[in-house]
Amino acid sequence: MRWPGIKKYRGEIIGGVFLFLLFLLTRLINLKLIPLFVDEAIYLRWAQIAKFDSNWRFISLTDGKQPLFVWATMVMMKLIKDPLVAGRLVSVITGWLTAIGLGLLSYRLFSRRRLAFFCALLYVIGPFYLFYDRMALMDAMVGTFSVYALFMAVLLVQTLRLDVALILGAVLGGGILTKSSGFLSIYLLPLTLLLFDWKNKKWRFNLLKWASLALLAVIISQLFYNILRLSPFFNLIAQKNTLFIYPLAEWRQHPWLFFLGNLRGLIDWLTSYLTWPVVALVLAPLFFLRQKPRQILLLYGWWLAPFVALALFGKVLFPRFILFMSLPLLILAAYFLEELAKKIKNQWLFSLILLLLFSYPLYFDVSLLFHPQTAPLPRSDKGQYLDEWPAGYGVNEVVAFAKKEAENQEIFIATEGTFGLMPYSLELYLWDNPRIKTKGYWPVKAIPEEVLAIAQEKPTYFVFNETQEIPPEWPLKLISQYFKGNGQTRMSLYQVVADEVD
Repeated sequence: MRWPGIKKYRGEIIGGVFLFLLFLLTRLINLKLIPLFVDEAIYLRWAQIAKFDSNWRFISLTDGKQPLFVWATMVMMKLIKDPLVAGRLVSVITGWLTAIGLGLLSYRLFSRRRLAFFCALLYVIGPFYLFYDRMALMDAMVGTFSVYALFMAVLLVQTLRLDVALILGAVLGGGILTKSSGFLSIYLLPLTLLLFDWKNKKWRFNLLKWASLALLAVIISQLFYNILRLSPFFNLIAQKNTLFIYPLAEWRQHPWLFFLGNLRGLIDWLTSYLTWPVVALVLAPLFFLRQKPRQILLLYGWWLAPFVALALFGKVLFPRFILFMSLPLLILAAYFLEELAKKIKNQWLFSLILLLLFSYPLYFDVSLLFHPQTAPLPRSDKGQYLDEWPAGYGVNEVVAFAKKEAENQEIFIATEGTFGLMPYSLELYLWDNPRIKTKGYWPVKAIPEEVLAIAQEKPTYFVFNETQEIPPEWPLKLISQYFKGNGQTRMSLYQVVADEVD
């Protein structure tokens, strides 16, 4: 049986299969090599609680976080037993959807299949996306909705169709149900007017039609968002946002004080993750501006506007905040690669150039997949995920120890911390063991009386993750210490010594 069109699109099919297999290889190999991160522990524990108790489906709002990623993880947990694998697989799936979306968007803008392939390839091998597609965090999903919001917004301004507006509204709604940064896709909608057909005789009518459809899409997105008002904790979202972004009234007191410092930091993170060869590819389309000025300016603008806004208003910044902003830059890099491919007819020479351009990103990728401690991550991320207290080195060992000790007896585990890596990481894996009870304490200035009393009745242990030096007079016996990455920070497991309790 012959399928029509197979021969015509053989190159695209082979390219698509290659990208899919490369994506699976890079996203799934050693998926648990990087330890559980503090925010992952929080989101996974929320999903686990919501999975078993429908009354807590909006549990993330108790910390001012939108729930869509938690809901997706909750569903995945019904299929995958290991909660960390379940959460990270959600990011893997959304990452693949992002790769597809970038291919569709780049083809829509430039109508070149090879360009779409280059764009998806840049995403698959990009260290930035490889790293966060393998973490149970919201940012990979934010990137997915950002790409499809731009794709649908481009379709809307070019087609002025009602069905496109309805889908755009749903995509925008999904974005703002994932994270507050999803609102930026709404604010940037007027930028797509760069693609509007201003030469059409009916441009005034068409402009009014676009505005009406765009408004309809925004209204639909707000209907999605208003689902969150079912929770009494809805107001905490705005409160949480002020921890990361300066409110306008506060920003007016020092409008430019932190701008240059923030901007330097954001640029450093962007170049570190994109790598300099890709940054050079991103800047190269400036020399081809006359060929596709509106498309190129749209992509630069879709990146630059939120990037500068974050530098202006950012209070607490992390590299993952700019992940979704960087995605349009991949299309620009792919555009230059396509121009280069057209000029270089010798395929072997072009392949050699690609190998040279991608050698450093590939080295970065291999380091992340096999030796993350040696990967050239930005210092802030290396500290968070590998070397300092937010990294979950020691969690697996403590869980294994607890399960073994509880085989024939009841035990109690106290943790330093009531929210975050401790006690959530232990609760993730020990919640269904009736012989193990866990409880968090904060701050720990001395061994709590409750813990001392329990130690008289059953084996009792204390896990310290932030405090590094324990006073020698405390009634504790060191069981083991687990160092984090290449740093000196460690997680420590102690037994509370009942004989030394007064």
